[in-house]
Amino acid sequence: MGTVNVSKLGYVGFETPDVERLVEYYTKVLDFVLVEGDDRGAFLTTGSDHHCVVVTRGDTRARQLVGYELHEDLDGAEQRLKEAGYATERRTDIGPGTPDVLVLSEPGTGVALHLMDGQQTSGVDRFTPLRPTKLGHVAAYTPELATMQAFYQDLLGFRWSDTVGDFFVFLRCNADHHAANFMASQKYSGMHHIAYEMRDPNHLISMLDHLAQHSYRLHWGPGRHGPGHNLFTYHRDPDGNVVELFTQIDVVHDEATGHWEPRPWHEEIPMGPRTWEVDLATVNQWGPIDPPSLDH
Repeated sequence: MGTVNVSKLGYVGFETPDVERLVEYYTKVLDFVLVEGDDRGAFLTTGSDHHCVVVTRGDTRARQLVGYELHEDLDGAEQRLKEAGYATERRTDIGPGTPDVLVLSEPGTGVALHLMDGQQTSGVDRFTPLRPTKLGHVAAYTPELATMQAFYQDLLGFRWSDTVGDFFVFLRCNADHHAANFMASQKYSGMHHIAYEMRDPNHLISMLDHLAQHSYRLHWGPGRHGPGHNLFTYHRDPDGNVVELFTQIDVVHDEATGHWEPRPWHEEIPMGPRTWEVDLATVNQWGPIDPPSLDH
């Protein structure tokens, strides 16, 4: 277990030259709720947390910052981070909904990580027929995969879930198969994709029909991944960022053994963390791969 105990992916930040356009995509297409915002930036949510997406005017940049919720007191977490040799800053001005935040830098990328013990509520108390249930996970490129994996596991308390070949690792902070995944790359940097969870296949289909009505086309999927076994679809937002809509992701059935809750489509029973071969079935059990998604 790591130095601190991250228990939840809270929010992700995007910079965009067109705040209004990206907010319109999130509210009109993905059915998020705009909690606060103006032409300089916005805070959007899928549920009771104040926000899970932060939009800021600037250059086009995805995964500008990532917020994680801790299952512990911030004072104790701050002390242990300092004892581990990591520089942190305690801030009360990060934004609405998060009045007390520990800020540190992600190694190799410089992305600002925000650690908090919770968010204020958004006032949104129920789901609609379309809106995703939550922010599920964020994938990013890293120049040093081993260093990044060690940072998340040894410092932030994430657990290893799966690895593809020697270049793509999946890490969890709660029962879900992964909240963060990283692809080793000297070619690319920044975000690989962001993923929002749908309740079930019917919910996902309804959203895909809604996307089509707004002229958003899939560039990959539907399919089923090997690691995590989530039913997936991928499209691009107005800034070109890759957005995954998924459902049926693996969850931990027994954390003591690391086994996933059994599913009919698992390759073996019981199923737990493993290193996967780089082949078609790993990438998509149902059919074709998307070569750009594996380019690193």
